[in-house]
Amino acid sequence: MAALTATVRPRRITAVDGERSAATGPLDRADVSSWRMQGFALVDDLLPADLIERAAADGREGFAPPGSVDPAAPADFGSGGRFVFPAESDALNEITLHPRLLAVAAQLLDTPVRSLRLTQSDLWVKYGRSRSSSNPGDNDDQRIHVDYPNHTLTHPPPWDEPDAVEIIVYLSDVDNCGGATRVVPRRGEGDPAYPWPIVGTPGVGGLEWVNDRAAAEAMLAASDSDVADFRAEHLYAREVEVAFKPGTVLWYRHDTWHRGTALVPGTIRMVINLTFRRATSEWISTLHEGWAWAMYRRSQVMERLITTATVDQRCVLGFPAPGHTYWTPATLAAVRARYPGIDLAPYGPQP
Repeated sequence: MAALTATVRPRRITAVDGERSAATGPLDRADVSSWRMQGFALVDDLLPADLIERAAADGREGFAPPGSVDPAAPADFGSGGRFVFPAESDALNEITLHPRLLAVAAQLLDTPVRSLRLTQSDLWVKYGRSRSSSNPGDNDDQRIHVDYPNHTLTHPPPWDEPDAVEIIVYLSDVDNCGGATRVVPRRGEGDPAYPWPIVGTPGVGGLEWVNDRAAAEAMLAASDSDVADFRAEHLYAREVEVAFKPGTVLWYRHDTWHRGTALVPGTIRMVINLTFRRATSEWISTLHEGWAWAMYRRSQVMERLITTATVDQRCVLGFPAPGHTYWTPATLAAVRARYPGIDLAPYGPQP
């Protein structure tokens, strides 16, 4: 019989955290240490409950309800473009640029908020099915993996020099839908689960890309038994399960071993997946179309967002910061003409 998987429960953000956050960030030292040492941190109550419910309601309206999809169809990644930032969902946009979310990303990367850059924000849906697909790319019960291969053309830097933070904001309750994320906590320098470089995963180092857990491990057993043995002994044997409810936030890294698990049949799980990188880490790709592409939408969602955003929020999207050489009397006048009502006082003298 397989050993029971341990469960990690989120720490609740408290009023004390809120008082401290303006100076140092909303997480306490244990949270930050967990992310930097073990590869993940898990918290509750970071974001307003009503904002989480609004995002969940938008997701329920935008996706087919549970049980209405073909149970044999593999679950896809992402929202199919429906909830990519900037979305027509104001709630998703608010979560993406929420000051507390940005403050934690900056805290974990030990960099100012204005030195962060958004590279991913999308509301993902996953459906619980009564049986697994035979498709090796199936997303139902994933193989353990790291995320860096589809975020960068390079390899993450050494462990103590992280250049990005990944985030899952859960909009569902694991007690209802299952589908818990599983992670492999790092046990410090020299941990055999985290060798350098990290290549023992399908899709890296010449190994075939296979997503389904059973298919991936069968492929590895046949093609590279050393990798298969490493994964069985050091990864699956040590994975822990993340408990979540609406509003739980998981902070992890491009080099954290993790995977998604199967949902309860007939249910749905919704999450928001986000990534922020250091502004200087240009080798990390933006997963979506450029934010300015949204300027073609008749809804003018991006125009409104830029007009009303804070300086920090604009910087995260790549808008030049105050003091940048871009800002001259000419560009100040031009940007002001593009966005009627925008406050450009922080960027330079006003006419």
